[in-house]
Amino acid sequence: MIEFSHVYKTYPGPVHALRNVDLKINQGEFVFLTGPSGAGKSTLFKMMSAFDVCTSGQIAVAGYNLNDMKAKELPYFRRQIGMVFQDFKLLPEKTVAENVGLSLWVRNEKSSLIEKKVSEVLDQVNLSHRADHYPEMLSGGEQQRVAIARAIIHQPSLLIADEPTGNLDPKMSEEIMDLLEHVCLQGTTIFVATHDHSMVERRKKKTLEIRDGILSGDLK
Repeated sequence: MIEFSHVYKTYPGPVHALRNVDLKINQGEFVFLTGPSGAGKSTLFKMMSAFDVCTSGQIAVAGYNLNDMKAKELPYFRRQIGMVFQDFKLLPEKTVAENVGLSLWVRNEKSSLIEKKVSEVLDQVNLSHRADHYPEMLSGGEQQRVAIARAIIHQPSLLIADEPTGNLDPKMSEEIMDLLEHVCLQGTTIFVATHDHSMVERRKKKTLEIRDGILSGDLK
């Protein structure tokens, strides 16, 4: 599902953001990524989602060789990936339903299909009763569930969550992690960056650590 082979990423300076990263993650795995700020987590995610290219090495994700990917393939590849962020990134002027269905509207899907998928995914995250509300009317935990619904509406192969519980209290954090585990059980690979070591300990999932661009942990 995800395979990095001897991947390096060097920025001018030089700054060695990734150093000889070897990694293999199978479809449907749940993986935690830990490490201090500036260690290389964001760079790893950028490589994984083809928002940047490696300096050397090979990267394959969801059946695509990212080194050889043509520009016309990129939109189709990106449909294989869902993204969830610490600060939710919801559009304040749009309702919950509109935020969740946005990617399908951009792809010019039929409105009847969009309404059906939005309804299904809001039911999945237990927010059907909030469909017509705006983000400012929701709690932080509810906003993050909307963000997750938006990320999974197109049934991605991979969901990348960058500090998804960073702005939430412990109870809401556990609810979000329960939801991500449920998504994983449906076959989506989940990759979560977090500073919450106690949560990592409780969840007992595959765990990686990155420091100074060097990845360690359960790499296979």
